[in-house]
Amino acid sequence: QVQLVETGGGKVQAGGSLRLSCVASGSIFAFDTMSWYRQAPGKQRELVASVPSTGTIYYANSVKGRFTISSDIAANTVHLQMNSLEPEDTARYYCNGHDRATSYDSWGPGAQVTVSS
Repeated sequence: QVQLVETGGGKVQAGGSLRLSCVASGSIFAFDTMSWYRQAPGKQRELVASVPSTGTIYYANSVKGRFTISSDIAANTVHLQMNSLEPEDTARYYCNGHDRATSYDSWGPGAQVTVSS
């Protein structure tokens, strides 16, 4: 099974930028959809952005215009470029790969993003 690992988290001041990367141990073609989720302390995990193998890219309203999800198929990597970061973006960010045919989900261990005001 394809495993996922996130890199690129860290601390940044409000208005700054970070780029998260999700590296798969195998081809990301194993998944129909690659997504980024986040979970802040005391809150439920929420979908931030997703890129399907075919179809429209999705962004949560809270990140539209600030975050960009992209995939590098040759590198088996999915990126999340985060600009104009706000303290409300502070959370642990998780990469997810979903295979629709088997309903299989693969999750990375997460990467912490902390935005200070």
